[in-house]
Amino acid sequence: MHGEIVALHASPVHAYSGRPADGPLPDPDGGSRTCIEVRAGLGVVGDRYFGHAAHRTASVTVFAVESLEQVAADLGLPAVPDPLLTRRTVVLRGFAVDDLPRGTEFTLDSGDGPVRFRTHRPANPCAWMDVVLAPGAFRALRRRGGMRCEPLSDGVLRVGPVVVGGPPAQWAASSQLRP
Repeated sequence: MHGEIVALHASPVHAYSGRPADGPLPDPDGGSRTCIEVRAGLGVVGDRYFGHAAHRTASVTVFAVESLEQVAADLGLPAVPDPLLTRRTVVLRGFAVDDLPRGTEFTLDSGDGPVRFRTHRPANPCAWMDVVLAPGAFRALRRRGGMRCEPLSDGVLRVGPVVVGGPPAQWAASSQLRP
């Protein structure tokens, strides 16, 4: 199945820390990347969760940009917010991330070879979404905030076209996926 990596995020900074009313902490470069290096069992090189034992099974978050587009429509926003504001590691188009059951293995190949992942749990939104996206975004993103994943192989991901691999039966079960 073909899709697109719309955005990649890796930052050593926990910008959404503390009370949302106080605003995000400074993040010098915003975390936007054109490519990221993924390491099996560790996460994304240069990211705040890299190598932390507590985050090994959740070090990479994968998010469908279609969810953000739906939130913008539901809230009547004039434009779709920047997907990097969700601070999800990999933002995809054409892959129904939220439909994946826990424990699903899949691959993403953006041209440098496939990188394998296993889903572990939903990446539930937090109250920060009401501050950085729009009022009501926290509630609107429930059940569509992406998945926390464990990287199972080393590799590189780049913004642009991507081939998504995995059990074909799961792809056919989702109405958001494009063949």
